[in-house]
Amino acid sequence: MDLRIQPPRRPSNTIMGGIAALARMTDKARAANDETLGAYLYGETSGLDKEVLEFIGMKAEEYAEAASHLDDAALSALTLERAGKSAAQIAAFNKEHLERLPQDEHHRQLVVERLAKYAPGRTDVKTVFQSIELDDWGLFRDTDLTARPPRSPYVRSAAGMVAVARMGDKARASKCGKLGEYKYGEDSGLDKSILEVLGISPADLAEAAYQNPNDLELGEWVRAHTNCTQAQISTFNAQRSVRGLHTPELRERFLQRRNAVCPERTDITTFSELLDYDDERSFGLVDLTRHAPRNPYDESVGGLVSLGRMIDKCRATSKGTQGGYWYGADSGIDRALLEFLGLSQEEFAAALEKHPTDEAVVQWLGPRLQKPQAEIAAFNERMRNYGPTAERGWAYLRGEVAKLDPSRTELTTFFALMVLDDRVTFARLKAGV
Repeated sequence: MDLRIQPPRRPSNTIMGGIAALARMTDKARAANDETLGAYLYGETSGLDKEVLEFIGMKAEEYAEAASHLDDAALSALTLERAGKSAAQIAAFNKEHLERLPQDEHHRQLVVERLAKYAPGRTDVKTVFQSIELDDWGLFRDTDLTARPPRSPYVRSAAGMVAVARMGDKARASKCGKLGEYKYGEDSGLDKSILEVLGISPADLAEAAYQNPNDLELGEWVRAHTNCTQAQISTFNAQRSVRGLHTPELRERFLQRRNAVCPERTDITTFSELLDYDDERSFGLVDLTRHAPRNPYDESVGGLVSLGRMIDKCRATSKGTQGGYWYGADSGIDRALLEFLGLSQEEFAAALEKHPTDEAVVQWLGPRLQKPQAEIAAFNERMRNYGPTAERGWAYLRGEVAKLDPSRTELTTFFALMVLDDRVTFARLKAGV
């Protein structure tokens, strides 16, 4: 979960194991694993997490590791087993936290400030949990689609349904008057089809999205207000995801739209792919939440492997659209490439701000690329063969490959792992069910 674009679940949410704040801590643990924690704190640095961890008898690192490979149901079962608490003990823990009032002047002042900023005139916000929830809501309730696009229609993080998260973004933007060129509800063919399947009105969904800026909690609301089964949602996903060139009744309309937006992109064959392309183009983005960066083996930029990929990651990072990718100092490949070019991460990022095309970047690099061909070839070969040198590295590579495709035990390099990761990750995103 990316907590730079949405808050974690409410501390009062007891959907996981019946324990208050456990779902919230789970979202933060997963965000910490993905390095998308934003301004939130996880584990020992969070007072509330420390109390939850003590109650369930687990360490922050152990819980984060479990959260990385278990879903909510399995994680809840593990937590209850480890905690060994009775229903009465859980009820007492919840009661204490749900009713806890600010204990010092600093936290009392936070309530006053949050009320003044987000809900002037309200008198019902008194507890610590209510104050936290008000702050989360105030920070993420408004979405500005004049500054960035809504999320990809392929995202199924709300109710397991394609484009509900996207529709939620548009709903919040419509509520705060920042919808821009986008359309919401009855004005959007995609929204209209989703709402008809769910049996929910545009006004009700807009209010729910505004009150629930967390995708999982919006999904809980949707499931509580629809008679649509998961099987029906999967059917809708499968049908909606392929709408475009291969649906005869829509073929002509799709081609007209694609020819108007990107006639050269004959590889785009569905309306969802076209929406993703149009979103990126409209805001001048490289959005790695929608597609992978260039292949690490690609040498088309300056004759160096992975330079095009590092450019993509740098441009995405500057706009907050890097998704789960690592750039610069966080990436061993990028560090080696920057060292070969004699550049710092900051120098490279600053140059990309001034040079919007690959050709301009190559021209700027100039003498840094004018090395003996044998030296460039040796660097490329070293990077293509770069792999683990110690057991810890081998354990990491084998573990990552196993998550993606356990059959691929022959893979030994990080380039091969990256290509597999790219393809599997976005195949899963676009699975269509």
